[in-house]
Amino acid sequence: MKNLQINASPEVEMVFNGYPDAVREKMIYLRGLILEVAEEMEDITQLEETLKWGEPSYLTKQGSTIRIDWKKKKPDQYAIYFKCTSKLVPTFRMLYQDLFSFEGNRAIVFQLDDQPAEVELRHCITAGLRYHQVKHLPTLGL
Repeated sequence: MKNLQINASPEVEMVFNGYPDAVREKMIYLRGLILEVAEEMEDITQLEETLKWGEPSYLTKQGSTIRIDWKKKKPDQYAIYFKCTSKLVPTFRMLYQDLFSFEGNRAIVFQLDDQPAEVELRHCITAGLRYHQVKHLPTLGL
């Protein structure tokens, strides 16, 4: 496997540490999935982990920003966010409407007791991380 260079902001760890225990476990799972997918992608050599709007965010030169978060006002759910003006979430909705819940054109939303469909979620993360390379393809190459 290649060496993925992760440029991580120390503030991200503080956000993860601020989540309630049950939520932190889910957020660490999403983070791990994003890092694993990026590591498996030959064309991605650098990943930036930073905060955008106070949320852990993941950026590549080839892709669109992916954010993850949990909100106190909706304590039983957490989400993975994609740029709302992209084709990402509309495409995911078309392909995976029976597997995931969505919030507008910007997020896949999970309940705390959900076990997300990992294979399909990996597809969504892959499309986000290389969005600029696949945005012209039907169903983003998925």
